[in-house]
Amino acid sequence: MANRLQQTIALQTKISPQQIQMIKLLELPTMQLEERIKREIEDNIVLEEDTEAQQDNEETPEKISVDDYIGKEDDTPSYKARINNFSKDDKERPVYITEARSLGESLIEQLRFRSLTDEELTIAAYIVGSIDDDGYLRRDMQSLSDDLAFTRGIDVPAEEIERVLSVVHELEPAGIGARSLQECLLLQMERQHLDTPTKILAHKIIASHFESFAKKHYEKLIARLGVSEEEFREAIEHIRTLSPKPGNLYAEGGVDTTPYIVPDFLLDNTDGTLRLSLNSAGVPEVRISRRYRDMIRDMIAPDGTVKAKDREAVQFVKSKIDSAKWFISAIKQRHDTLMRTMQTILDFQRDYFQDGDKSKLKPMILKDIADRTELDVSTISRVVNSKYIQTSFGIILLKSLFSEGMQTTSGEEVSSHEIKTILQECIDTEDKRHPLTDETLMEILNDKGYRIARRTVAKYREMLDIPVARMRKQI
Repeated sequence: MANRLQQTIALQTKISPQQIQMIKLLELPTMQLEERIKREIEDNIVLEEDTEAQQDNEETPEKISVDDYIGKEDDTPSYKARINNFSKDDKERPVYITEARSLGESLIEQLRFRSLTDEELTIAAYIVGSIDDDGYLRRDMQSLSDDLAFTRGIDVPAEEIERVLSVVHELEPAGIGARSLQECLLLQMERQHLDTPTKILAHKIIASHFESFAKKHYEKLIARLGVSEEEFREAIEHIRTLSPKPGNLYAEGGVDTTPYIVPDFLLDNTDGTLRLSLNSAGVPEVRISRRYRDMIRDMIAPDGTVKAKDREAVQFVKSKIDSAKWFISAIKQRHDTLMRTMQTILDFQRDYFQDGDKSKLKPMILKDIADRTELDVSTISRVVNSKYIQTSFGIILLKSLFSEGMQTTSGEEVSSHEIKTILQECIDTEDKRHPLTDETLMEILNDKGYRIARRTVAKYREMLDIPVARMRKQI
């Protein structure tokens, strides 16, 4: 077959490295942005942190050309090569970091006070290292035995590991190293001593009737155990005092399992006047070092030529300055895009941001904000992803403000947040002996004028992390 050349016309969309950098910066929350800027300062020698923190307004960097680096009149003012991430009211505040012991460190320290041989201590330490953050050991004894043989060169039967595990079970917090929720609760009960009828009954329920207890078949349990309803209720209340996840007290090396959130936006409400600002405290202010600009100028002859020996150095510094200007420009563009998007959300949901009443949230989707800002939906998605705003009524995840609309029987469009609020109120005030089923909740909402199906009620209930009626039942 003969080879033939053929011309074709095709459209291709390619994203430049600068655009990719801008997209990645736009997705970063405040804490990650701080780390990203510091990493860029380390990687790019011409970037430096502006410790003077001057408050001049920055102009958008102009298009870069070779003349900016080797021209005779290259004397760019410093304010054009610097990004200002701080408002006049921002002040640098010291951050004090304290480190608490992790769960593993605490357990290892307790093991040192036990009378264990070197081999037993090695086995116990390996068991501790296999315990999850919530305090459970989710590996079988044979797997641990095989791992010890391969990694530590210790041939230990599963029975011996089981015996050492019983020592770990005696450590604090109670229930640590349990292999199931049932074992976790039993370990905690045994630590408290079964010295009252209530504790004995609670232990019997967990030890012999755990499956029925987990499924909340209370009436059957009362009949099977031959106890009164009052006695059974006291036993259940005692079980509820136990911790289902004993390792949570040491999660992330601290005593608080709630993640620390740094808001990306700050909203100040003064007599009904809302003032929005970007949280830039802690984010380094960067600029291009004058030292390297002067270095290039010294290498350029009066006639604008560069010596052969200096050409490579000039090109290297030029490329670094070029990269720095693009980075500074991307930071400023990120600032403008975030503020533009958040201001539009604020204007859209102004009634909600006045007092935080979720019933005032309007139906809002990404396209609504994209149309008003004239930005792409994907850009709005990146802006709101993992971003928070600090208000007078708490720190709010931006994504939680978006919801689909639903029409009432009167034709009014309401947010799904309003449906969830009513659903939560109905469940909070229900008779726990006879909790409301999804069918009943649907009828209540329909009576209030909300046209909603039972499967939608179930979906919203699951989104609120509310179990089904049978699991909410109490004695």
